[in-house]
Amino acid sequence: MKILHSSDWHLGKNLEGQSRLPEQEQFLNDFTRIAEENEIDVVFITGDIYDSGNPPAKAEQLFYDTLKNISKDGERLIVVIAGNHDSPERLTAARPLAMEHGIIMAGTPKTVVPEGTYGQHRVIASGEGYVEVEVHGERAVILLVPFPSEKRLNEFLYDTMAEEEEKQQSYKERIKELFGQLEVKFREDTINLVMAHIFASGVEETGSERSLALGGSYLVDGSCFPKTAQYIALGHIHRMQTVPGTGKRARYSGSPIHFNRKEVPYEKKVLKVDVSVGKSVEITEIPLQVYKPIEVWKCSSFLAAREKCQKNTDRDCWVYLEIRTDSYITEEQIKELKSWKKDILEITPVLPGQDGQEYDGQEEREKSFQELFLDFYKRERGAEPEEELVKMLFSIIEQEEEDEAVTAENQRTE
Repeated sequence: MKILHSSDWHLGKNLEGQSRLPEQEQFLNDFTRIAEENEIDVVFITGDIYDSGNPPAKAEQLFYDTLKNISKDGERLIVVIAGNHDSPERLTAARPLAMEHGIIMAGTPKTVVPEGTYGQHRVIASGEGYVEVEVHGERAVILLVPFPSEKRLNEFLYDTMAEEEEKQQSYKERIKELFGQLEVKFREDTINLVMAHIFASGVEETGSERSLALGGSYLVDGSCFPKTAQYIALGHIHRMQTVPGTGKRARYSGSPIHFNRKEVPYEKKVLKVDVSVGKSVEITEIPLQVYKPIEVWKCSSFLAAREKCQKNTDRDCWVYLEIRTDSYITEEQIKELKSWKKDILEITPVLPGQDGQEYDGQEEREKSFQELFLDFYKRERGAEPEEELVKMLFSIIEQEEEDEAVTAENQRTE
């Protein structure tokens, strides 16, 4: 069975207020081509399809048009799970129509995928958090773990009568228990796979992910994943990498485009996975184009900046422009620079600092809310915040985001 693994498309995402949809559309066209050229049987998309729970109409159109093109009237099976940016209900709303095209969608860990025909394939068996599929005569059991928030994880593991001590288990312990319950579905005569949108410790973030690990509360490690899984397809981290302690079995595919300047050094790819019953997987990294590069131009003066903009006026790239100066850049100068180079995202005057250090505030601008909170707390109190306080703050933020997603969905359907 040939699988193509991708994740974290974040359709509808902006960069300093500028739309990335044209680049994302180019990637989706390439992704469809890659699936065809490599004769892929199954496509895995492991969450964060959209950048918000209420994506723009153009982003939704791109997503569904891409799924239709990849599936080729149900010839190719596609499996999609929700990430922490996605609205589970909105993502899976098209499930009845998606079945005709061979598309399986799961919004939460409790999702039960209907059995039946999916395009030219079949879902033979299913239950909360898993499916058994038949694809071109091969059978695979796939564990499906869309983003498991604290609330969704408790709903999966515990009924309303669960003991309070059980609910006080750490997030890591509960994730391990979840996989332990699901792993029994694996068999020796099937290909055994996992799809999850989760944050594993020991991996390197790029700074453009929405943090799930405030105070370490949402972190898991390699020991949590099923030992008998042949391949574990992960989403959330935007840099392609392997989870420590899992050999090569647990992999983040990474995001398909650079979402901020910190990601620029890392090559973007998708993963082709060849797997058969009872055998180790073969993984091939397929590089992607840089559709519109993000560049930082460091100029020694305004005149040098103007000259660089003039010389590169026709280059298709995003630009952060840093200008060394003893005074602030005027509005007229900014307009002149942008008249030559329309894709300037930010113009930063680099002023001499009192201590001889140059400071432009970029580091703070690229930090997440959670990182800023921790920095503020340590600066004001002189100590790390207690774990309970951190977890409480994160749960409040999470509940507000879920409420906003529900409100947006209700407004859309009214």
